[in-house]
Order: sequence, then structure tokens, then C-alpha cells
Amino acid sequence: MVNKELFEALAMLEKEKGVSVDYMIDQIKRAIIVACKNLYGNENVEIVMDRDKHTFTVKLKKMVVEEVVDEATEISLEDAKLISKRATIGKEVAINLDPRKFGRIAVSASKNVIHGGIRDGEKGQALREFQSKHKEILTATVERIDPKTGNATLKFGKTEVVLPKSEQLPDEILEEGDLIKIYVVDIKVGDRGPRAIISRTHPDFVRKMFETEVPEIFEGIVEIKSISREAGSRTKMAVVSNDAEVDAVGACIGTRGARVNSIVEELGGEKIDIVVYDEDPAKYIAASLSPATVVKVELAEDGSKSCRVTVPDGQLSLAIGNKGQNARLAAKLTGWKIDIRPESGFFGEDTED
Repeated sequence: MVNKELFEALAMLEKEKGVSVDYMIDQIKRAIIVACKNLYGNENVEIVMDRDKHTFTVKLKKMVVEEVVDEATEISLEDAKLISKRATIGKEVAINLDPRKFGRIAVSASKNVIHGGIRDGEKGQALREFQSKHKEILTATVERIDPKTGNATLKFGKTEVVLPKSEQLPDEILEEGDLIKIYVVDIKVGDRGPRAIISRTHPDFVRKMFETEVPEIFEGIVEIKSISREAGSRTKMAVVSNDAEVDAVGACIGTRGARVNSIVEELGGEKIDIVVYDEDPAKYIAASLSPATVVKVELAEDGSKSCRVTVPDGQLSLAIGNKGQNARLAAKLTGWKIDIRPESGFFGEDTED
């Protein structure tokens, strides 16, 4: 039978939901088999759905036997001859069924299977889209903001994702229609389908932005060795050049600060300290405390990755930073425990003999 409306409806679902017509046809065939089993006690069904010709045929197959024992799956030779003159014992005949005559029972039996199949197709489509963006930056549109939680629902392509308030930049105000960049931290697959874990506060968000903005990083000439970040406030990043003629810090900053400034703007004014990585821990630690000047770095002799850093008296507050932020980020960046002391003496210690 011709069923143009059915195929037009499937085409519309493909356009709106992104689920292929072929996938939905496969699910509909499965649903019809279930319906036939319920209606006729026979799931030996031949289904042909031609999307080009808009034709839809369903045939129930029965075995031709001398004596019918199971009417659901068997047919007598006499009855089989009425369907096909070439029917013979031991062969199957196909009985045409009108899909319109499946009735309410068939619709009920197939509805959940079809809808479930479409949902599975949507989940698969979303998973493929997520996986292609895993650990990457993408641009999404703010669809809506939850007034209670502050969570933002974003959309990219045909997929919606949720950016929790905790993963938004502090003091950031998002509005419907805004285009923002997000970092896909991970992909979780659960009962409700795949879910993207996204963030604007993750340290790798900054890493990926520099890979995008700085060709030397993308090409491997400049390498990002480590990043520590307190989102919305300050980031420290250690870089090294694999080419003696390329200044790693200068490449990241760009001409007149163009490269780093575009990233700072996206991060809402977040400060970014870019320092040179060094295999020598003392030099690396000293650089990590930028913008403070370091007089001396003494590494612990017990191999505990702790050190004592001496800075000029006038640089102590700068080295420690507001509420200890500079020292804290330097420690995270280097992986060393840093004890900062003024050049004039050690505060809080007894005088050594």
C-alpha cells in the first residue's frame, strides 16, 4: 500500500530530531513484528518499507502442512493454494496484511517500541556529537537560566547541555541568547543517555583557549607544561619553547598582548601569569612566584619537594598575594610546597645558635 504521509512524517522527525529515517524504519519494523506476535501469535513477518516509492507492505509467513496443528504458524495446502498456486507442502507462503487493519492493539503494542527507538536514536546522535567534542572547546547558545539554581541550559547543534552554576565564572551574568565558549570535560553515559560534563572554570579551558589562539602551541613549537587556576581571579601557566629562536612567553602574549588579551576578555578579566618552565626546580619555583622578585630558593634536602623562598622585604606581600593566592597558585603550578620568607629574617622562628 502507498503511505506517503508516514514517510513524510519520518522525514520531518529526521529534520527536527536528527534521527535518520532508516533508523526509524528499522524500529517500526521491530514494532510491527511485536504487534503481529501479539495479534496473530506469529512473528515470522516480512516487512518492506520503500521510502522512495512511499510503499509499505506487511506479510505474515506460514508453513504449508498436510494437517494444521498450530493455526498461528501453519496453513493447509488447500488454503495456501488460494494465496499462491505454487504453494507446496514444506514451503512457506506470505499472507498480505493491511497495516491499517492492525487496529488499536497493534498501535498500542508498537507505540512504546517506536518511541523508545526514536529516543535511542536521539541518544546515539547526542553521544556521537558529544564524543566529537570531548576535551574540546565549543561555542554554545544560552537557551535559558534557572532562576533558582542559576544553572544555564545551553544548546549547540541539536543538543542541549547544562552548565551548572558552580562551573560558571564567579560574578558572571549569563543571559538568554548569549554565545559563550565552554569546555567539554567528560562524557557520562547513563540510563537517560549520554551527558556532557561542561565547564568554564576548568584549568584545561584556559589550556585549550591558548591552543586555539597561539599557533606555536597548536604546532607543538611551544608547550604548556602546567596550569593552575582560580577561575575568575587568576591563572598561572608555565610554558617552554622547543625552538631556541621562539620566545615561549612572547608567543603566548602576542603582539601588543593581542593573544592573551582576547583570552582574558573571554574569561571576564581573569589575570593570567605566563612564566617559563625550567627543569631546574629552583629556577622554576622562582619564576612561578611572578610578578614577585625572588632572591633565593633553598630546596629541602630530604627530597620532600618542599622549599624555602627568600624575597625582598618589600616584595613579601606581592609574593604571597591577596589571601595567599599567588603563593597557592605557584605551589599548584610547580607541585612544590613553598615557604616564603622576607630577606630581613624568618618570621615566627627562634634565632638559631
